[in-house]
Formats: sequence, structure tokens, C-alpha cells
Amino acid sequence: MRIAFGADDRTHLTDVLIAELQVRGHRVSVHGPPGGEALGWAEVACAVGELVAVGAAEQAVLCCWTGTGVTIAANKVPGVRAALCHDAETARGARLWNDANVLCLSLRSTSEAVAREILDAWLAVDAPDPSEKANIARVRMQDAARGPL
Repeated sequence: MRIAFGADDRTHLTDVLIAELQVRGHRVSVHGPPGGEALGWAEVACAVGELVAVGAAEQAVLCCWTGTGVTIAANKVPGVRAALCHDAETARGARLWNDANVLCLSLRSTSEAVAREILDAWLAVDAPDPSEKANIARVRMQDAARGPL
């Protein structure tokens, strides 16, 4: 799978996440300081969100200190459904019930072990729960009505 990765800082955790995605066989494009670009949290979140929105990446992972900033910024991009996840069950639910396509993580509070568990849960869900089809469609209609930023 093509996964865009972005963060506003390069840390041990960002390096671990990129390596983990690559080891799992994903094609990872790296953005922001981990990729050598001087971008703040809002810029990197919008840039990575756009890659998902136009289909250049199927999913994305974004990080900032709390994870909140990149979540808010990414969700401003029509077609992005970003979810801030602090544990595996939240990540699984975000994919299963919300069809989230951008995983957001906190650089401050996410350990390596928890990050791997979150990735396991996120990547294990291939498709959303069919019973959530109508709710997900409503969110997509709101995206379409809002138009580009």
C-alpha cells in the first residue's frame, strides 16, 4: 500500500514508524522534517492530506507533539478522515466504523510498543463495517459540499 508519512519533527518515534511501515511492505513517502523538509504541523498535515485526497497515497500517518494539531489540519482537506489514536482499539474502530484514512499520533505520549500495536490494529482493517455505510456517505457528502480549501 502507498502510505504518506508526515510529522513536524524528526524523533526516534518517527524513525521507528517509518521503518515499521517499510518492513511491513508498504511504499512510504516521507514529508516534513523526517523527510528533510522544513514544514510546521499545519503545512505537513495539509500536504499529506492532499496526497490521500488525490489518491497519490491510499492512507497516511501524521504526527505532532500532541497529535491534535495534525488531526485538525488534515481534517480540513476534503476527502480526509483523520483520527487521533492513543491505543489500538481506537485505531481499529476509526478504520472499521469511520473509514478513517489518516492515522494521527502524539509524539509525546506514544511509546514504540503502543505505536506498533496501533499500526497492527489500523492496518488489519481492510474495509469499513457495512452497517456504517450511510454514516460514512454523509461525511463524504459534507466533504464534497465544502469543496477544496
